[in-house]
Amino acid sequence: MNSYFQYDERLGIEIPVLELEWEMYDAAVRINLLLQWEQIRGVIPDRIMKLEAQIIEKQNKLDKEDDFVTSCRLNSDIAELASIINDLHLWFRTNQDLESKTHH
Repeated sequence: MNSYFQYDERLGIEIPVLELEWEMYDAAVRINLLLQWEQIRGVIPDRIMKLEAQIIEKQNKLDKEDDFVTSCRLNSDIAELASIINDLHLWFRTNQDLESKTHH
């Protein structure tokens, strides 16, 4: 089953890597994929909370930072963390799309 998922270093989770259209997979494979995805999906909120904590930490540093270059780096880091959180939210909602395709 692991061949259907690949670890994404940036997101910190495994994401689906499907070679075929969803409907082309056997029903048993789709069910197993959904079960595995649900387990992966379950860690996304915790991952988001950790990233939010990192953003708060960087914002606190930014509030006290006088060096322009360091401030720019912190802003860039915050923007990247926010981008990762956004992508994680998108992946979190992916389950709804897969489940609706399974029921048709």
